Amino acid sequence: MKSDLTQASAAELSALYRKGKASPVEALKAILARAEKINPTLNALCLIDAEPALKQAAASERRWKNGAALSALDGVPVSVKELVRVKGWPTLMGSKAVDPHQPWDEEAPSVRRLREAGAVIFAQSTSPEFGHKGVTDSPLRGVTRNPWNLDKTSGGSSGGAAAAVAARLGPLAVGTDGGGSIRLPASLCGIVGHKATFGRIAAWPPSVNGDLSNTGPMTRTVEDSALMMNVIAKADGRDPTSLPPDDTDYVKKIDGKLKKLKIGLVLKFGDHDLDPEVSALVTKAAKTFQKLGCDVEEATPDLGGVDGRKTFVIHWLCFVQRVLQMFPSERHQLLDPTLLAMARDGAKYSSADLVAAMADRRTLSLGWNRFFERYDLLLCPTVAVAAFDTGKMAPDQADGTPNQRWSPYTYHFNLSRHPSASVPCGLTRAGLPVGLMVTSGHYRDALVLRAAHHYQRAAPLKMPALPAT
Repeated sequence: MKSDLTQASAAELSALYRKGKASPVEALKAILARAEKINPTLNALCLIDAEPALKQAAASERRWKNGAALSALDGVPVSVKELVRVKGWPTLMGSKAVDPHQPWDEEAPSVRRLREAGAVIFAQSTSPEFGHKGVTDSPLRGVTRNPWNLDKTSGGSSGGAAAAVAARLGPLAVGTDGGGSIRLPASLCGIVGHKATFGRIAAWPPSVNGDLSNTGPMTRTVEDSALMMNVIAKADGRDPTSLPPDDTDYVKKIDGKLKKLKIGLVLKFGDHDLDPEVSALVTKAAKTFQKLGCDVEEATPDLGGVDGRKTFVIHWLCFVQRVLQMFPSERHQLLDPTLLAMARDGAKYSSADLVAAMADRRTLSLGWNRFFERYDLLLCPTVAVAAFDTGKMAPDQADGTPNQRWSPYTYHFNLSRHPSASVPCGLTRAGLPVGLMVTSGHYRDALVLRAAHHYQRAAPLKMPALPAT
């Protein structure tokens, strides 16, 4: 048995359970003890529901002993982002404006599927209010810190989930991604995050961020993401956009062949700064794919002249302005000032502005579709920088002004709905992780995970027993 069960992946825990060398109760107790010690500093988990979780773990333990485990994830601890509904837990969206005194008697499809698989739902992870920004802090929850360096941001908006997984507060987390909110913190915290093809993982209730938003796995290994996909990548009648089942076994698919794939490497999406260390690590990762037998070349996507950032911002702010309609005006003062400012900016756009942005979205999506007719995969940085200081919405530029284009990659694939994953590809000289983003054509989630899995095996990131102190 592993001496410290908190360091085990979900796949490793499952194997230990099967062999009788560890139990779900032992694993959960180890994680709860670790959370009690480090979560007050990290602030990754905003709710830990220990007693019901221990009962779930005990039931799982009996199933494993009787040879009746429900799935490979039976008894594996999972945290759930506070934007995702869990029965009995107040889903406050990181907001002081949401009334906690209401019935919380429904569960999101991903949570329901995990329960059916026997996973232990034990904690809720922090998010900025309504997931509106790429760092994780809020008036309700305070600041969530990066386990690699407690003075740095964990990213967002699934920053609590990423920090928890990196710090060994459970091997699995459910995150959401409306513009990179799974992949950004995965990159900054050195874990794996997968945004599936839109509709592959059903979501309910609908996100305030509309059809930009996706639910997905956040893990330390690609294998664990594949295990989660086997469970949560299912249709649900409450989500009218969910795709019909395709019966893919993602765990089996990740071991498939990788040779002879044609891969396009794109280091910059337009005119923006790129940290030289990030560029070097992503370039090195591309060379690893060449060693794995892939044909890698530098590529230039033709997106029809569309300004992807402008297109995304119009969509994003028009969605965010809905928050103003959700609460009476006297409660607006309770909102995070940055959320309130975004919502008011979104209210200034006309219907003509939004319709024009929707047309640009189609053009951009067509451009990426044509890119994936030429290439099996796209490789690029997940984020243009490593983690920056907490308390900031963006890192500083050389002149001291905020670099508002620190995240120019991820939102493209929220607009275009392509599957996209971030996998760690190394550390900066300051010891901060950098993510490689792997993207492919629609419905090719298994290929994205297979490529990320082969890369992670070829170039594993040696992670200390985080968090840093």
